[in-house]
Amino acid sequence: MAEAMTFTPLTVDLCVIGGGSAGLSVAAGAVQMGASVALVERGPMGGDCLNFGCVPSKALLAAAHAAQVARTAARFGVDLDPPRVDMARVRDHVRGVIAGIAPHDSVARFEDLGVSVFTGTARFTGRTALAVAGSDGSERVVTARRVVVATGSAPLVPPIPGLSDGPFLTNETLFDLAELPRRLLILGGGPVGCEMAQAFRRLGAEVHLVERTSLLNRDDPELVAVARTALAEEGIHLHEGMAARAVAWNREGPRLSIARSDGGGEGILNGSHLLVALGRSPNLVGLNLEAAGIDQNPKGIPVDSRLRTSNKKVFAIGDVAGDGAGSPRFTHVAGYHAGIVIKNTLFRLPAKVDLSACPRVTYLDPEIAQVGLTEAESKEKGVDYKVLRWEMAENDRARAEGATAGLVKVIVTPKGRILGVGIAGKSAGEVIQSWVLALHAGLKIGALATMIAPYPTLGEAGKRAAGSFYTDSLFGSRTRKLVRFLSRFG
Repeated sequence: MAEAMTFTPLTVDLCVIGGGSAGLSVAAGAVQMGASVALVERGPMGGDCLNFGCVPSKALLAAAHAAQVARTAARFGVDLDPPRVDMARVRDHVRGVIAGIAPHDSVARFEDLGVSVFTGTARFTGRTALAVAGSDGSERVVTARRVVVATGSAPLVPPIPGLSDGPFLTNETLFDLAELPRRLLILGGGPVGCEMAQAFRRLGAEVHLVERTSLLNRDDPELVAVARTALAEEGIHLHEGMAARAVAWNREGPRLSIARSDGGGEGILNGSHLLVALGRSPNLVGLNLEAAGIDQNPKGIPVDSRLRTSNKKVFAIGDVAGDGAGSPRFTHVAGYHAGIVIKNTLFRLPAKVDLSACPRVTYLDPEIAQVGLTEAESKEKGVDYKVLRWEMAENDRARAEGATAGLVKVIVTPKGRILGVGIAGKSAGEVIQSWVLALHAGLKIGALATMIAPYPTLGEAGKRAAGSFYTDSLFGSRTRKLVRFLSRFG
C-alpha cells in the first residue's frame, strides 16, 4: 500500500470547511479583504444549492412553466399544439444551467482569488487544528486563527419500513431523470415537495403528494389556500393529513401504504417513482467536533447570536448551524451568515444575526412570499395588530396577464408599524422585495402608501394594500366635515 503524501503544515487566518453557498461567500469575501484562507470541500464546489437544490429546481420549474404556457395559451386567443416533453432534453437544460454557473464557484476561480483549496475531507484534531485528507490520498495539517464550519445539510431520510429497499429519489438524484415518471409519489408537502409536484405535473406526470399535516404548514393559511387551489386545479392528488406507513417495491415501482395521522382511514398508492422531500439533516459526520470542544445535536451545531459555537474560535453557518442561528435553511440566509462571520473574524465587530426582515419564497405558480411576522405569530406574541388586504383580482396587470389568483396581506400595528407581509400571486418573490426593504429600514406603512408605483405593475397591489390603512380616516365623517368647512372659504 502506497504511503499517503504529507506536506508542511499550513497556517492561515481562516479555514472554511464546506464549499457551498455559505462557505464560498466567506472564503471569497475574506481573501479579497486580505486574509489568508483555506477552503476544504469533499464534494462538488457550489454545494447543494448549485448542484442539487435552488439552481436545478428553478431550471426544472422554468421548463415546466414553458409547458404550461403552451398548454394554456388558448385563453389568450393563441392556439398551440399540446406540449411534447422530452425529459432527456429537460435534463440537459437543467445541467446546462448548472454548468453555466459552475465556473463562478469553481476551484480555479477561488485559487485565482488566492484561496488555498483542498478537495477532500476535514476533521478537527484540536481547537483550531484540522487534518485534511485529500481525495488524491494526501494528508495535510491546517491550523487557523478562526474556523468556519459550513458543511451544509443532506436530505432527511425517515425510518419508514421498506423505504431503503428500493431506488427512492431525493433532490440529489431527482434531476438526473432522463425519462418522465409515469406516476410520481411525493412524501412531504413543504416547499420542495410542492414545487416538484407542480413541476412534474406540468411536464406530464401523474402526481400524488402525501403530507402528514397540511401543505406548507409554516406559512400563512390564507396564502396557502391559494396554492392548494392551484395545485388541485392542475390535477395534483393531495393527500393531506396522511402519513407514510410502509413502502413495498415491485417491478412497476413503489407501493406506498398511507394512513391518516389521526388514526383514521388507510390507503395504498402505487407509483412508478417515489420522491422523499421531508426536510434536511445537518452534515456532521466525520468532523470530529469533540476534539475541538464543539457541541452538536440533531438540529446541527448550536451557535450564539454571533454564530459562534461552544468553541468561540469556531463558527457554524448556513444549513449546519442549529439553535441560535434562526435555523431557516435558505441560500440567502447562508450569504447573510457569511457577512456576520467576516465582521466578527476579520474586524472583531460583535455583529449579531437579525432575521426579522428575512424573506422566504415558495416558487409555485402562484408564488408564496413572506417576510416578518404572520398573523398567527402576531397573535401568539400578543401584539395589537390589524390586517390589510388587497386581492390580485383588483390589480390591472394581473388581469391583463390572467394571473388574478392571490392577494397581498399586510400585518401592521394601529400606529402603522409594519409587522409582516405575505403575498400569494404571480412573481410574489419579486413583489415582496420593497416590503423587505421597508421592514429592514423600519419604514412605516405610509412610506409604501405614498410612494409612486409604476402602472400597470403587480407591485401596485402592495401600494393599494398599504393605502387601505388610511381608508377609514380619509373617507370618514371627519374628513367630509373638514372638506365642507373649507369649501365655505371659496
